[in-house]
Amino acid sequence: MSSRETLPFGEGAETVLTGGSPLVGRGDALQAFAQTVEATVTGGFQFLAVVGEPGAGKTRLLAELTALAGTRGLTTLWGRAAEFEQIMPFSALVDALDDHLEARGEEVSDRLGAPQARQLATVFPALAAKMPEEPEDTGPGERADQSGMVRFRLYRALRQLIDELAAPAGLALILDDVHWADDSSAEFLDHLLRHPPRGKVLVTVAYRPAQVTPRLAALVLSAGANGREVTVGPLNQAEVEEFLGPRVNRTRGRALYEASGGNPFYLEALARMGRLEVSELPATVRAALQVELGDLSPGSLLVAQAAAVTADEFEPALAAVTAQVPEEAALAALDELVARDIVRPAAAGRFRFRHPLVRQAAYQSSAAGWQLAAHARLAVHLATLGAPATVQAHHVERSGSFGDQRAVTTLITAARAVAAQAPVTCAHWLRKALDLMPVEPGTLENRLELLMELSRAQGVSGRLAEGRDTARELLRLLPADQHARRARAARICALMERQLDRPHEARALLLDELSRMPDPRAAAAIPLRMRLVAESMMRVDFRAAQAVLDLMPDSDDDWEPDLAMAVAALRPMPAYAAGRMDDALRMADAADRLISTALDEHLAEWLDAVAWLCWAETNMGRHSVALRHFERAADVARSTGQTYILTNLLAGKARTLIVLGRLPEALETAEESVEGARLLESGQQLVFALTQLCLASAWSGDFDVAVRAGEEAVAAGVGGGEVWGNMARNARGVALVAAGRLEEGVEALMDACGGFENPRLDRGTLLASCELLACTEAGRGNHAEAARWAERAAGLAHPHLPTFSGLIPLARAHVLRASDPAAAAALAEEAAILLTAGERRIDAGRALLVAGLAHGEAGQRGPAREKLRDATEVFRDCEARALEGQAVRERRRLGVRVSASAPTGPAGPGASPYGLSPRELEIATLVAGGLTNQLIAEQLFLSVRTVETHLSHVFAKLGVGSRVGVATKLNRNA
Repeated sequence: MSSRETLPFGEGAETVLTGGSPLVGRGDALQAFAQTVEATVTGGFQFLAVVGEPGAGKTRLLAELTALAGTRGLTTLWGRAAEFEQIMPFSALVDALDDHLEARGEEVSDRLGAPQARQLATVFPALAAKMPEEPEDTGPGERADQSGMVRFRLYRALRQLIDELAAPAGLALILDDVHWADDSSAEFLDHLLRHPPRGKVLVTVAYRPAQVTPRLAALVLSAGANGREVTVGPLNQAEVEEFLGPRVNRTRGRALYEASGGNPFYLEALARMGRLEVSELPATVRAALQVELGDLSPGSLLVAQAAAVTADEFEPALAAVTAQVPEEAALAALDELVARDIVRPAAAGRFRFRHPLVRQAAYQSSAAGWQLAAHARLAVHLATLGAPATVQAHHVERSGSFGDQRAVTTLITAARAVAAQAPVTCAHWLRKALDLMPVEPGTLENRLELLMELSRAQGVSGRLAEGRDTARELLRLLPADQHARRARAARICALMERQLDRPHEARALLLDELSRMPDPRAAAAIPLRMRLVAESMMRVDFRAAQAVLDLMPDSDDDWEPDLAMAVAALRPMPAYAAGRMDDALRMADAADRLISTALDEHLAEWLDAVAWLCWAETNMGRHSVALRHFERAADVARSTGQTYILTNLLAGKARTLIVLGRLPEALETAEESVEGARLLESGQQLVFALTQLCLASAWSGDFDVAVRAGEEAVAAGVGGGEVWGNMARNARGVALVAAGRLEEGVEALMDACGGFENPRLDRGTLLASCELLACTEAGRGNHAEAARWAERAAGLAHPHLPTFSGLIPLARAHVLRASDPAAAAALAEEAAILLTAGERRIDAGRALLVAGLAHGEAGQRGPAREKLRDATEVFRDCEARALEGQAVRERRRLGVRVSASAPTGPAGPGASPYGLSPRELEIATLVAGGLTNQLIAEQLFLSVRTVETHLSHVFAKLGVGSRVGVATKLNRNA
């Protein structure tokens, strides 16, 4: 039990902890606090959730946590979300950090770097005030990122800010009343737990369980071993009597206990009403608070009501404007409000209600008409002061009248200002603007434009169902004869239905819209037919897709140029799936020509079609071409805000990078895709992304991450019977085999391939699965079974897909190693040549490894050493660490003295020094420049763990053990 003197259950960390009663009870909570603070100081990041009903005393306990953290040297920053400002982006974080940043803004900005400081300035007024009026121009070829992934970068900047503020002694970030936090704050907290700060950081949130969102309620579970939940319940009768003290007799104390239910705030409110008998008390505590407010003088009550309108933490001048009284009168009223403990002084000449329930009672004590007028007065005053639209919007939405164009304009401006970092708030304000806009011919075009923006904001924020509904509303408003616009809206709506895993609804919508068109072969109908093709391909019904394509010409006189490109992009995949490889390759070449000459704005309209071409090119082994198209399409998706397509493109890019052996880039891309899919809250896109993360991690040698990603993808339970569900099961099988869990891996691969009776995977993936099964069965001594898989692989070969042909001799080499190792070595060498030509670098390295092993088993030590050396270099260059380790061990068995991370000298003119990869050299150069891992991660848009992995390779290749050593080596080489 604390002996600190304070108001028993007063709110606010800034409360002066003197004069009042000692904290009563709460011994378990205080013990948990002490343990959590100690864990933070000794072990790093911790997360604490303080959960309790309104008035349970959560904030009073947080004051104790503040004091406790202070005694252990942690900087403590406290913020609170507010009921009447809960739509404001990151309000609790701003409340906690902005004053601190006001004092340390320049220092923090310098340490963060200009790009991160600029991002954070969109959130924190203290940093915005220190930013140049005009941001730096984007570099040549760079485009503004309009996708929802901007939030991902902002969240990383916020995490970096927290780490900077934690240095060197540590930080306790306390966020109270987060049940009122906006969605962006909740999303950031979720991100923070999955990417925790590296320093001594304690993040504490307090909330009411009945009002909190599922995402916030799940945070403590997401934190795992670093999370702890403290439940703040009611006081028992003995504790109530202790709280009331000897001046309250036992009979009245018992009555107060029963009336309050042991709730500390209710108890305090009731106890203040000493002039009433317990039997006369109102039935609810809200009534008790109204009685407390009723004791105020009329002038003070008016200022309290105005302050409740103004903000959770308010300035006297704004309260005076809202109350329509002179500022001197407002200050005099505040004297009474402070004396009555209605409000309490806060920082920088501001004030705050002692508890959110007191503010709520003050607000609700005013008449509805007065509230509307008060918000209007404040909105006008803020506009006169030149306050940003985002500050005005909160009051405008509560006071704007139907048809008020100024209010509509303010809300739209505010919405567009926060669209990138807070799409939920953007959508809220756009909807409010639409509510104020009259439905009449003169406003129809503006309404249609806003509905399109609203649908996009809802989709980007993960509220796909709302975005779908808005798109349907747009369809209802569009005139029946505007076929082209209706087709575009129907496509967007169908895309969202697909993201919601509702393919049947998507198909029905498209067919319904097609049926409304007088000419189903007109240009306006083509986008709907294209979406039907995509839906059929997702279901692996390539015959249906081809049937629709057969009804569509390649172009027509009334087509826009981009439409011909989009149709061409869809044609290769069904041809490839049907085994018509000549046609598929010819169609892919034609689409490549059209896309290469198309303008970005043309690509932007048809990215969903372009994505299918990218995936088809990857499936056909045209990896370099596919990567070029994936990268350009992803760039366009970012700049046009098409997050729901961006995550798919990133997943495809990651898959292509894996095959090319560029594993660090594949991991970065897959992680970005996963993060985007989580922000989007699309099960389908998350499965796509996790599948590639699973594969990239498996070949990188991070088996735990790989298996977890594969299991999460499979457990998502979406996409049953569709290609992406099977891709997830296949990736999980690969990860299990790589991790040495062979029996489970074989079972998973067989399941993914449908037992090879009715496979729903592409030919290349099936062939690779057969080779891996041959390898696994041969390793388990099941040679007949391995031979069966090798023959099945041969049956999947096609002369026009040479990129996969190397897998067939590799599968046969696995079979022959036991009986004829010399023949197996020859087959493996043939496989390595074919796989290298097909740009399948990891598989080429695996073939070299098998060749080396087989040569050794045949007693051919010289060729064995040579092939194992070549395999080691391939795996090292790809950063396939587990395979590299295996190759090194086999070389050592042959008597070769070698380190698993031995430097490989420059390979020729222009090669990186000491055998560093381009990414390793980039990171090494930044290390030599004095940047921390965190800063490097932010600058290169990598995860900190990826930077650490690269840096460990840099240390090994340079033969140094410190960052100073890196700088010395590079400077010497320069």
